[in-house]
Amino acid sequence: MHSSPDETTRSLPRRAFLGGVGAAVVGAATAQGAGAFAGTSSPSSSLSGAAIPAADMDALDLLKRMLSFDTQNHGQGGNTRPHAEMLKAVWERAGVPVEIIDTPQPDNVHLIARIPGNGAEEPLLVLGHSDVVPVEEENWDVDPFAGDVVDGEIYGRGALDMKGANSAMISALLRHVDEGATFDRDIIVLTDCDEEAGDYGSRWLAKNHWDKIDAGAVLTEGGWFLAQSDKTTPMLITATRQDNVYFNLDLVATGTATHSSKPMPDDSAVVKVSRAISTLSEWEAPVHLTEVTREYFEAIADATSDRSFAKAIRLMLKAKSQPSRERAARLVVKLSDYPYLHRALLRTTHAFVIQEAGYKENVIPSEATTRVNCRGIPGGEKPREFVAAVRTLLRDRDVEVKVIGAEGESEEEALSRLDTTWATPPADLDTDLWRALSDASEATYEDTPFAPALFEAGTSLGPWRAKGVPGYGVYPYVLSNEQLIGMHGNNERIYVEALKQGSDYMYEVFGAFRTDEG
Repeated sequence: MHSSPDETTRSLPRRAFLGGVGAAVVGAATAQGAGAFAGTSSPSSSLSGAAIPAADMDALDLLKRMLSFDTQNHGQGGNTRPHAEMLKAVWERAGVPVEIIDTPQPDNVHLIARIPGNGAEEPLLVLGHSDVVPVEEENWDVDPFAGDVVDGEIYGRGALDMKGANSAMISALLRHVDEGATFDRDIIVLTDCDEEAGDYGSRWLAKNHWDKIDAGAVLTEGGWFLAQSDKTTPMLITATRQDNVYFNLDLVATGTATHSSKPMPDDSAVVKVSRAISTLSEWEAPVHLTEVTREYFEAIADATSDRSFAKAIRLMLKAKSQPSRERAARLVVKLSDYPYLHRALLRTTHAFVIQEAGYKENVIPSEATTRVNCRGIPGGEKPREFVAAVRTLLRDRDVEVKVIGAEGESEEEALSRLDTTWATPPADLDTDLWRALSDASEATYEDTPFAPALFEAGTSLGPWRAKGVPGYGVYPYVLSNEQLIGMHGNNERIYVEALKQGSDYMYEVFGAFRTDEG
């Protein structure tokens, strides 16, 4: 049964979300400002001396507003200005200095807010993107830009990736500002554009406005908060300290162009590339465990309530040979409640994403191409090793395997660049930000284990990582596997109560940098 966004959502089991304020609140903020956190702290003034509206400190209310803006990025950026103007007004009501940074693409903008600290420590940058991937609206059960709440879940493009994280982080910071907090460092909140695609993302911003985003540590999207088999009880809280290596291959086949009334199956580009896809789809790259992924799987084995799953993980970690490691890994994936996530953390992955062939229905085309998006594990199999393996696999399929580099790059230049990314070490764990992430987990999720992890996808962290700045990632809400699959998919959604508890978690994280009595 569908409920309207303003109706009270059903409660999840109490064990599911154990945090502070958020766990005690049900329902969204009203238009009059009676927000979820109203009355939870003594009144105090903002930086400007004016009270912050309760709705701005309510993660659900703020997320609904974010979701109402269509910031789809179809490959060349999106229209992020209206979204940025809304957030700019939120920061201005709190008295926080904020500015919109225009890019050469009209209405595709960055937003930077800066909460001034006492300067005792280097600034902390909170990095979240405003653009979202396109929607197949006809395949959604609700309007992807309405922020509907249905059975305790809020739906919308970006609910998970990553407007939900933005709302949890921003609402938490505003609670501190409302309490008159003094931080030991500036906290910079960058809501960037072109994270999903485009030319004017964080790299462009770093090149043109580094002084505005220079920081000693960065917190962005990444680590998953996993649930036990009941889909809601927290099992493991993770923060990522490393991203997978992103690269693309093209499978290209050529054949005879001719009239479609006289097919030539043995010389058809489409048939050739289809056979190559079939072969590659049935193949997996070998399992590679690194220091980061070993620690992650060890933590899951200790945290899960599923004994068979834990046993399979330990068999995989103790395997002495590659064949036994592969067998155990298959069992791990089979038994996992998050099979696609865990498969992606074990090996280089390949996904078929774009196909191009033909231009007219009565013409058999002379060329067919399939783009294969790949993600490699840093410190595991090198991208160049994966490419060599794919070429060996497809050597009899009459297709060319092309490495897709940057414009003007040769294949060797592209592979050398990927070698450098592959060798980039994970972020140091001996930092105050990492300790804050860990301590906040204990405070918010009680006895739920906390562990570092590898992010199977990618982030905007490149410019800071290139300068040796430690960067970590969290999506601060407990997710089910079904919700995780909704990332970049249809019916993207997260639990309302998980979002509220995630805001409590972020409140604890930022509280580690307060110097006042709050």
